[in-house]
Amino acid sequence: MSVNGITGTQAAYAGYTSTQSTAASEKTSEASSSKDTSGVVYEPTSKTTGTAANSTKTYKQDTATIAKLKADAEERTSQLRSLVEQLMSKQGTAYGQANNMWSFLAGGNYTVDPATRAQAQADIAEDGYWGVTQTSDRILDFAKALTGGDPSKADEMLEAFKKGYEQAAKKWGGNLPDISQRTYDAVISKFEQWKSNETGTTN
Repeated sequence: MSVNGITGTQAAYAGYTSTQSTAASEKTSEASSSKDTSGVVYEPTSKTTGTAANSTKTYKQDTATIAKLKADAEERTSQLRSLVEQLMSKQGTAYGQANNMWSFLAGGNYTVDPATRAQAQADIAEDGYWGVTQTSDRILDFAKALTGGDPSKADEMLEAFKKGYEQAAKKWGGNLPDISQRTYDAVISKFEQWKSNETGTTN
C-alpha cells in the first residue's frame, strides 16, 4: 500500500502551524482595530478634487479558514492513523509512537486487503484528498489564510513549507515517495504564481 504524499502534507501543516503564532503576533495591532476577519480590507483614503480615491490594502488573518483547514487535516489524519493501526494489529505489529507508524509504512513489509488498497488509491489519485492537486491547493490556501493573502509574506510561508517537507523526509527515513516530490513541485509553482499575480510579473 502506498500512502504517498501524506507525510509531506502533515509536515507542511506542522510547519505552517508553528509559523501561525508568529504571523498572528504580527497582525495583532491590525486585528485590534477591527473585528472583520475577511482576507483583505480596503480602506479608501480621502478624496482629492478631480481624482479618484486611492485604496490601501491591509491584510488580516483569515481565522475562519485557518480553523477549517486545521480541523479537516486533523480529522483526515486521525482516519489515516486508525487505518494504519488496524493494518498493523492484523499483521501482529505493535503500534507505538507516530514515528513507528511512518517507519512501518515506509518499510513496505505488509499486505493490504482489497478494500483498503482501493481507498488508498482513491485518496492519492490526482484529484484525491491526498493527491497532488488538493494537497498543494490546501497548502497554498493555508499560507494565504495565515497572511491574510499578503504576497510579501509568501517567501516566509514557502520557507515554512520547505522546512516541514524536510522534517517529513526525516520521519519517513529517506526520500519521500514520488507523489510527495510532485506535490512539492506543485506547491513551489503555485507560490510563484501567487506572487507574480500580485506583482504583475510573469515567470
